[in-house]
Amino acid sequence: MQPGNQQLHGGEMRYLGDHRRQTHSRIVENASYGLRQNGAEALSVVELMKLAGLTHGGFYNHFDSRAALVGEAIAFAMDQTVERWKKLANGKANEDRFKALIADYLSSRHRDNPRQGCALPSLAADVARSGPSERRALASRLEQMIDILVQMIPAQDSHQARKIATGAVATMVGSIVLSRAVGAGQLSDSILDAGRMAADGRFHKRQRRTAKATTCDKP
Repeated sequence: MQPGNQQLHGGEMRYLGDHRRQTHSRIVENASYGLRQNGAEALSVVELMKLAGLTHGGFYNHFDSRAALVGEAIAFAMDQTVERWKKLANGKANEDRFKALIADYLSSRHRDNPRQGCALPSLAADVARSGPSERRALASRLEQMIDILVQMIPAQDSHQARKIATGAVATMVGSIVLSRAVGAGQLSDSILDAGRMAADGRFHKRQRRTAKATTCDKP
């Protein structure tokens, strides 16, 4: 084979590899939107591939199983939430970070847009009944979300700060689940208000305790 043909072959291989990665990413991204909108068990392989504008024939060129795609789609969705939280926190003081995050998460915008929202309210219940790969994907990203909140809680006791952060995430997720379940309206808005109050209260309760302890330690 002549050198020119070898170079052409190498270029074709690079193109095919790039194209495959782009297609894989497109399938995962569109699946994440579809699953958040419809639930982890609602869409078949055919329907998931159709979301990316593809037929199901090439599915196993990218994934070993439907569960593998669902796991990647969950990770993609939760990575989006983590990045959004980081942007919201950027340049703000700890207290303002926490408030901004809570206000954004427990908003009518998030409640009314599950397709592009956090995966936890949409998929956690389904994932609990799914296989280990989906649960691992959700758990690893949940840990990252908790880590971000821990950094916003100025506490000497890191274990206690983690408990507060975990409780705040649980409160926020539960509030979105219930606010969606009852439909948009006064009750739904009240659930969001109560969730904001409860999640924000966890932060300020810890701050008051820390301030009190600091005052008592002074000579």
